[in-house]
Amino acid sequence: MTDIMKTRFFALAALALSLAACTQDEPADDNRLPEGEYPVVIRATGLSVEATPQAAPSTRATVDGDWQGVQTVALKMGDAVKEYTVTATDADGYKSATLSRADDPHYWTSRDPITVSAWWPFNKADITQMPAVKVAEDQSKLADFQNSDFISAENRKVEFNNPTLEFTHRTARVTIELKPGTGFTSVAGATVSLVSLSADNGNPTAIQTYHASGNSYEALTAPQTVAKGEPFIRVELGGGAFYFRPQNDVVLEAGNRYTYTVKVNATGLTLAGCEIGKWDDGGGESGAAEDLGYNYDTNTKTYTVYNADGLLAWAEAAKSDLSFNCTLTADIDLTGKTWTPIGDGVMSKYGYQGTFDGQGHRITGLAITTDNPQGESAALFGGIGGNGEVKNLQLVDVDYDVRQNGVASGIAMSNYGTITACSVTGDISATGGYVGGIATSNIGSIIGCWFDGNLTSGLGNGGIAGLNYSTITACFYGGNAGQGAINQGGTVDVTKVDGVTVKWQTAVDGMNPALTGNDYQWKLGTDGLPVLQKKQ
Repeated sequence: MTDIMKTRFFALAALALSLAACTQDEPADDNRLPEGEYPVVIRATGLSVEATPQAAPSTRATVDGDWQGVQTVALKMGDAVKEYTVTATDADGYKSATLSRADDPHYWTSRDPITVSAWWPFNKADITQMPAVKVAEDQSKLADFQNSDFISAENRKVEFNNPTLEFTHRTARVTIELKPGTGFTSVAGATVSLVSLSADNGNPTAIQTYHASGNSYEALTAPQTVAKGEPFIRVELGGGAFYFRPQNDVVLEAGNRYTYTVKVNATGLTLAGCEIGKWDDGGGESGAAEDLGYNYDTNTKTYTVYNADGLLAWAEAAKSDLSFNCTLTADIDLTGKTWTPIGDGVMSKYGYQGTFDGQGHRITGLAITTDNPQGESAALFGGIGGNGEVKNLQLVDVDYDVRQNGVASGIAMSNYGTITACSVTGDISATGGYVGGIATSNIGSIIGCWFDGNLTSGLGNGGIAGLNYSTITACFYGGNAGQGAINQGGTVDVTKVDGVTVKWQTAVDGMNPALTGNDYQWKLGTDGLPVLQKKQ
């Protein structure tokens, strides 16, 4: 080989080696990077909010934008998911953090943007799957409230020169601000819950909130929709339970914050204002809460009822528990409402076992019509059990029409308990059975009661009781009834008001001495009939 040929050969070899080196380390587009030399390190942001300071320190407070205490996150790149360490800094109040991994991290393979996902919390047993949002049922403790938060950054582009990943909340945040309304001077000591929630993914249908500060309560929920008209916010205060029912569907979206300002009134909750938007801002809506018509005391199992819907709610509850008490605080108009008698009068144990106290109030508009050959009956109560008591109640202008088989009476078909200081006016008819002004069949006690109206029966009727097997004391009746009761061996102290020798003032004077232990007594009203008044 000549010297010229040798020189040319070595030059070509050197050129080949140079090109090979360039192919491995320095591609022509300057994007590819050496394998395993550039670990993925990311700055995490996105949770910072201006929120109400919490009342106590915590180990994890992402709910308020604080990365301090979050130890690790799952970071997905391609098909690989790895646990990354979270390092927060106090330079910005722990509102950002660095995500890194010392051993076997993800690596940059080029300077092109990468697509990653990250989430907290995660299941160490299966880090590859982002867990479904499942919050705590009891968030009354700060740690349980904060640990109900789920955060993620899903399918986000991360730049090589500015590797930043913005996280968002996977939960919805609900804040309730209480204010005292009519009947309350303070809302201190309230217990606030969210109810009618979705059970999807094992989530609770009700959540007890965290008392953040003052009159402010908070909870985190899974994203969902609460249907309009359903109870949504429950406030327990002063032995009663109060509800807010939204007028429109409440759509609880991930990353949104909903702040409800609610007034607590003795008659229910009203909405003073609502702000809905992102975790830290938003627009607003307002409206009035639908009134349930009752308060419920869990300690005494008592429904305090002040309108027709409240009475119907008690009646529905009593179907499953006949010992629920009921106290009226207002006159009730049942016009247009469907009523099903409470309890069964076949035996004492199937009858109503609680205390129904009308507190002198009136129920009007109670109408029942049946036309069933199999037999149906008409009364306020199907049966009053041996432990049951109905007192201090006025039924005005009832309209009962049992057209085929069945019985009818003003207060109860069968009374095994006690009926005290009650009255009934109106029309009561059962063409195929017995009829009574107060009870169809009395196996208990009826004390200081009266009836005035028309009774129609195919078998027999009594102004107070159709059939009496026990005791009737100091009772009076008017209208078309020919007798006070068909006595079957009991004691009957019943007097007919004929308007001549016996007047309704006579009835007042005769009933009150028998009501010595009662809170209410009779007086003659402006319409000439007795009315109840609180004992002075």
